[in-house]
Amino acid sequence: MSCWMPGCPALSMCRGLAMLPITCLERAKDLKTRLGILLHKSELGHRIGTSGKLQLCSRRRGGCAGIVPAEKGSSEYRLEKPPVQSCTMELRSGEMSGKVKEREKGKRAHRDSSQEVLEWRESFDQLLKSKNGVTAFHTFLKTEFSEENLDFWLACEDFKKTRSKTKLASKANRIFEEFVQNEAPREVNIDHETREITRKNLSGATSACFNEAQAKTRTLMEKDSYPRFLKSASYQDMTKQATSRGISKRSHT
Repeated sequence: MSCWMPGCPALSMCRGLAMLPITCLERAKDLKTRLGILLHKSELGHRIGTSGKLQLCSRRRGGCAGIVPAEKGSSEYRLEKPPVQSCTMELRSGEMSGKVKEREKGKRAHRDSSQEVLEWRESFDQLLKSKNGVTAFHTFLKTEFSEENLDFWLACEDFKKTRSKTKLASKANRIFEEFVQNEAPREVNIDHETREITRKNLSGATSACFNEAQAKTRTLMEKDSYPRFLKSASYQDMTKQATSRGISKRSHT
């Protein structure tokens, strides 16, 4: 339908378009087509972006964190955290197994120490073989002011392990001066004959130069101090505790 009113804008536009060259009109149509194609691609890309999920892999064990739309069709995003329940369960399981192992280790230590205490009364050798036994016996000897006998015996045991001849001679002199010679600071109770034999051994010190004096001291402790140790209140308390732990163990078995 044509416009016949004078001064009509549409009539002026139609006349202007009619005056344009045909090439201009064709170029305008081509631009319109291209613009439509660009707008369609932009809209398609936006739809793909909002419907998809961008994965941001995390270095933490348990999965990847993901960026997802906050709401369907929204342009805003939120961070989706990875599941951590499995990791937490593994950690708790490891902690529990570690505590169980510690408890079992403690129980075995209690059982071993209890048995060890009871073995001290079997023989003096059993007592001297035990590090805890030697400590307990040394504590008892202090109450009788006779711990120098055990200290001398232990010094002789250490002396026998010396391999250097120079150190052997110096150690021998030091032990003799501290424990064996007359009026020594910690003189042990040995007879005169044994003392003189030990003195002569120092001229050519060997790992066996204190053997006789050590044996006499050991016999003295075994026959005199050891029986009193077994009857002492401290050892009786230790045996009662060891026995009660053994009874408690059997009742729970």
